[in-house]
Amino acid sequence: MNYNVNEKGYYGDFGGAYIPEMLYPNVEELRQNYIKVMQEPDFQEEFKALLKEYVGRPTPLYYAKRFSEKYGTNVYLKREDLCHTGAHKVNNTIGQILMAKRLGKNRIIAETGAGQHGVATATVCALMGLECIVYMGAIDIKRQAPNVARMKMLGATVVPAESGSKTLKDATNEAIRDWINNPTDTHYIIGSVVGPHPYPDMVARFQSVISEEVKKQLLEKEGKENPDYVVACVGGGSNAAGIYYHYLDTPEVGIIAVEAAGKGIHSGESAATSALGKEGIIHGSKTLLMQTDDGQITEPYSISAGLDYPGVGPMHAHLFRSGRGEFISITDADAMQAGLELCKLEGIIPAIESSHALAIFEERKFKKEDIVVVNLSGRGDKDLSTFIDYFKLA
Repeated sequence: MNYNVNEKGYYGDFGGAYIPEMLYPNVEELRQNYIKVMQEPDFQEEFKALLKEYVGRPTPLYYAKRFSEKYGTNVYLKREDLCHTGAHKVNNTIGQILMAKRLGKNRIIAETGAGQHGVATATVCALMGLECIVYMGAIDIKRQAPNVARMKMLGATVVPAESGSKTLKDATNEAIRDWINNPTDTHYIIGSVVGPHPYPDMVARFQSVISEEVKKQLLEKEGKENPDYVVACVGGGSNAAGIYYHYLDTPEVGIIAVEAAGKGIHSGESAATSALGKEGIIHGSKTLLMQTDDGQITEPYSISAGLDYPGVGPMHAHLFRSGRGEFISITDADAMQAGLELCKLEGIIPAIESSHALAIFEERKFKKEDIVVVNLSGRGDKDLSTFIDYFKLA
């Protein structure tokens, strides 16, 4: 079975481009050009130079000694938290801003939940001197205030989404509306492996630098390229797609996806799409989606703004449906405890998104000899106020 996208933009049953006619020219222009542009030597040269000198890649693959001892296995952390801007998101925005320039687009729009993608987009727009508009749910603007301030400092206009649950889904809706109204000069930098084809594949390709580095780094440290497991949190799922990418067709490497169970999978306040989702269409793509019996999208919930999405990228829907990926749902409470534990065991403050991935070790046992690589997708600076309120640290 193939786990990559096919020529029609599908991963198994999931994917495609379900878009209004008004968006067809934009998406089609991108679809016809993205691979060709990415393969141009001057594109690759500029992309790799910026990843190295601006983003700070390669990011370390760090053996978490005390964490490993506690859980009786070998845990490596892929330190995407050390990227410029504090998360993996910048790998994709660097790639897409170079793509936009080559397609002659001078106005950039984006959506953001936790704000890391918004910051990463504002960062590359400042770098390239392009106009930047970021749509963000009104609730997320409140809970991610430091990132909103960063975006504004970087010259972006932050537009609150006041509809629906006022979170990531609604910010995405607003960004798509903007794109329909400004089709010729605007490029929409989608921040995850969601949206109409070719976005899920393009974002996954830009993020695949993560697993490409893991292979080299593990060969150096352990004498082999393949770990026993790769683990990542999944909302839309770009950090997960990045660390899975070079292992998708390597069945001996287990793929573990960790979703946000919020206050409990069946509490009515959750974002555990694999457990609760049914086939549906959201933001231009057929995927697994939390919805009511009559097809209305269910409001997701997670303490983590980056996992607060009612669907999952089509690659991940296919990994789940095919059985290639093992999906685990983690509650707010367990994620917060895992984040605090990493602080105390390793001196690393993780993002709450990444803390979900770390929380599986309490319930998912591994062998003593196993090598488990966890994508530490972001740093916890942006979440300090949530940590402070939750653990009453102030």
